[in-house]
Formats: sequence, C-alpha cells, structure tokens
Amino acid sequence: MAREKLRFLRACRSEKVDATPVWFMRQAGRYMEEYRNLRKKHSILELAKNPELACEVTLQPLRVHDVDAAILFADILLIVEPMGLKLTFAPGPSISNPVRTAADVKALRVEGAAEGLAYVSRAVSLIRREIDGKKALIGFAGAPFTVASYMIEGGPSDHYKLTKAMMTERPELWDALMKKVRTVTAEYLEAQVAAGAQAVQLFDSWIGALTPDQYRRHVRPHSKWILDRLAKTGVPTISFGTGTNGFLEDFAAAGGSVVGVDWRIDLDAARRRLGKRPVQGNLDPILLFPIPRR
Repeated sequence: MAREKLRFLRACRSEKVDATPVWFMRQAGRYMEEYRNLRKKHSILELAKNPELACEVTLQPLRVHDVDAAILFADILLIVEPMGLKLTFAPGPSISNPVRTAADVKALRVEGAAEGLAYVSRAVSLIRREIDGKKALIGFAGAPFTVASYMIEGGPSDHYKLTKAMMTERPELWDALMKKVRTVTAEYLEAQVAAGAQAVQLFDSWIGALTPDQYRRHVRPHSKWILDRLAKTGVPTISFGTGTNGFLEDFAAAGGSVVGVDWRIDLDAARRRLGKRPVQGNLDPILLFPIPRR
C-alpha cells in the first residue's frame, strides 16, 4: 500500500505528521462574499441539492485558506426528506410533519432512502476530482440523536422536552426510530465513501443536552452501530459532539478513529482521558470573530 501523503489523513490514523492539520467544520459561510452572492440566488437546500453548486461552495474556502482538508457542503437534515418528512429553512430548519407517534415512526421510509441522496454523492465525486492529491475530503452526516431530535421537535429546541419524553417514557418507540435513522445514515455515509470521501464525520450537535445515563442507555448503542459499520470501509471516522465533557469517555466508547472535543475542555485533559486516540477541535468559534477597532 502506498504511503499516505495527506497530513490530515495521517493524523487521523495516528501517524506522524510534520505539523498539526487544520480545517474548519463550517468552512463555507457568511464571512465569504462568494458564498453570500450565491445565497442571494439560491436557498440552502438548492445549494446542497445541486452537485455543481455544492462543489463550488465546498471549494470556495480552499481558495482563500490553506487548510488541510475540505468538508462537504451539505446539511445534517437532508436525510429526513427521503425518509418522508417535509423540510424547509425559514431561515432555520423546520419539519412540518414531525415524528411523535408510533404511526409516525412506522411511516418513515428506510429502504431506498439513502438513494434519494444521490445528489450528495455526485457532489463528493466532483469535489474529489478537483482536490485529489492536494487536500483531504471529509464527508459527514448528523448523528442519530441529533437527527432524531429535529424529527421529533420539528426544529431546533432549547430543552428537547419531546425528545427526552419519548426516550425515557417510550423507549421501545425511541429505539425503533433510532434504528431507522441509523440505517439510513450508515448507508448515506457509505455512499459518500464510495463516491470519494476520504474520511467521514458523525456530527452530534446536541448530544450535550443529555445526562451521562441517557447517553449510555439510549444513544451510544446506535452511534456505535454506525461507527462500527463505517469502520469496515477503511476510511477514518470522526465522532464529534458538543458539551460531552461530562461523559467524554462514554462518548469515545461509541467508536471512531478520531474523537472531537469542544472548547470547554483543555486538549491535554482530553488526551489524558482518552489515551492514545487522536482528538480534534477545541477552538472557541467566537474567537474567529474580529473585534471592531476605532
């Protein structure tokens, strides 16, 4: 096997690197004029569903920042549409037919749902062709808890009241929902790898809302199922969540080649708790905002 040259991928595999690789999880955004110009013409869903536009948005930051990896431009909620839910952004995400009952869970489509995201795989192929040999390409998907919480709440939530109620009061229904989400998510990520993604990240934006016991009982088995399945692809897997310091060891036990940590913990402390596992993250995103000066 040829020796891996890309710094980011070497670091993911715990191989020696000449410098710490740098990349941004939200590389495309309002700070870029090129992106703002596209958003004047296209919605987020239009950008994500058009492979050529998704490729362009992914590449825009690489033309400005000499980072080590690109992350696919997409959205973690894309998978809910082929599963049968109605998704809009106005401007934040909203699901008009949320999942609340056993009938709602039963109606969710699994078979063929990942195929409904073929436009993402086409974007991955286009991006890989543009950056091959120069930068690593990271694919991603939302982790099952975060995706399920959107499905149940119908959008963002401060307290996840409905989500936690299903999880604790109707655990059998919760597991049925999570099994459907995890299956589609795994197939979706496998398709990204087949299209050329060189690493994949499972993104658990809201996992810090849980207690350690809730995570261990109701979430970790499903995240682990995905990460174990993705490990068979041979590409590095990244497990990232925010606010996980209260159960970091449990979070890491779900798997992943790399464990993401946020800015609420020192990297040295994270390394002591996780052993030899590679870690990523730790930068407070607010520090990227410029301070106005007179």
